[in-house]
Amino acid sequence: MLLGPFSRRGFLAGGAGLVIAGRAGAQTLASGTAPGSAGQPVIDVDHALQDPIRIALPSLGNSPAAAEIISVVTADLTNCGLFRPIDPAAFISAADANPTAPNFTNWKAIGAQAVVTGAVSDAGGGQVRVEFRLWDVLTTQQLQGTAYTSANVRRIAHIMADVIYERMLGEKGYFDTRIVYVAATGPRGRQTKRLAIMDQDAANNRILTNGDWLVLTPRFNPVRDEIAFMSYANNHPRVLLYDLNTGRQTTLGDFEGMSFAPRFSPDGGSCILSVTRGGGSDIFVVDAASHATRRLTSSGSIDTSPCYSPDGSQIVFNSDRDGDQQLYVMGAGGGGAKRISYGHGQYATPVWSPRGDLIAFTRFSGGAANFAIGIMHPDGTGERILSESYSVEGPTFAPNGRVLMFWRETRSMDQYGHGYSSHLVSIDITGFNEREVHTPTDASDPAWSPLNA
Repeated sequence: MLLGPFSRRGFLAGGAGLVIAGRAGAQTLASGTAPGSAGQPVIDVDHALQDPIRIALPSLGNSPAAAEIISVVTADLTNCGLFRPIDPAAFISAADANPTAPNFTNWKAIGAQAVVTGAVSDAGGGQVRVEFRLWDVLTTQQLQGTAYTSANVRRIAHIMADVIYERMLGEKGYFDTRIVYVAATGPRGRQTKRLAIMDQDAANNRILTNGDWLVLTPRFNPVRDEIAFMSYANNHPRVLLYDLNTGRQTTLGDFEGMSFAPRFSPDGGSCILSVTRGGGSDIFVVDAASHATRRLTSSGSIDTSPCYSPDGSQIVFNSDRDGDQQLYVMGAGGGGAKRISYGHGQYATPVWSPRGDLIAFTRFSGGAANFAIGIMHPDGTGERILSESYSVEGPTFAPNGRVLMFWRETRSMDQYGHGYSSHLVSIDITGFNEREVHTPTDASDPAWSPLNA
């Protein structure tokens, strides 16, 4: 498979393509079946949450590219909390990375449950070829054999980590993805806010807008290299589209009032958003091709933060139509809204899991920990709070539905905003493995991309 620069949801730079053998039915490096193939996990996620998988990642060669690949794979697997890469100092033979037949006795002796072998070689033209094999140490079976050729070694590493994740756990990985967010600089109250984009591990960070105007709530198009976001350009708050290939910005829809809170449909063919009407706001859908608009709500209240279910049949949103801000679910055509949130506090920023089984939200309930990030089933049952703080907001799901990212604010130390900060945080949907995602500046409003194709 060949992916061009910024091909559908791709993010290769400098014109470097990626050729993959052994994916989607292409020729693999070795034949045979093993545990973990045909969608059967070696170890289920529940077990890995309690006892992370011990995996050995020996060197793939002496080149800088080989070292970078192992470093990135190690970081991806470590950060997800479900793997425990073994310290290379414990390896019985550091050179035991035979790509055809590893010495399983040596790996069993140090408690490895899986081992990666392979080699990195120069493919010419600034590209490298990576041969990669994943082995189940206990059964001595090969789980995967794949070759990659690209100049983008970091992306190769992320794809390798995704393969390891899926083969060992039976779920799709999420490492070959991006995050779009709002990067903020300057004192609180006078911050410059720009759109920014980075890989999910915070690498390859780049700024997309110049900061002349405030920007908020960026969202990925699931099928095109495009972002919808709210902009205050020319002091006219409205939703714009940003083309990641050209940098071109266009207005989405022609509304008299302020438009905000955009989110794409699962097929990318339309965008749902809110538009102010008098003292309230209604939810509209805008066709991506014709820009034709259709109003979905007319409650006379503040209806906002709409999000489609993964199959596009339903919409979750928040509204104060019952006197307090709560979550509602309605059909994609509008009408028949049903309240689903009944906990203590106000609910906002709902987002549907890509799996369809959960809705994440922000809840405000007062007290020392004013804000919380939580999840519930689409019918409102099973509500669980994952993280509480002075201020946490804006959850977004990884494309496999396993991990959430949100943003957290810290209090200012004085009236001038000194000491204030905002940063991104990720957490497993079980409430496990909460960790900060480091960015060059203050950060807010994260949105996770689909898995890159």
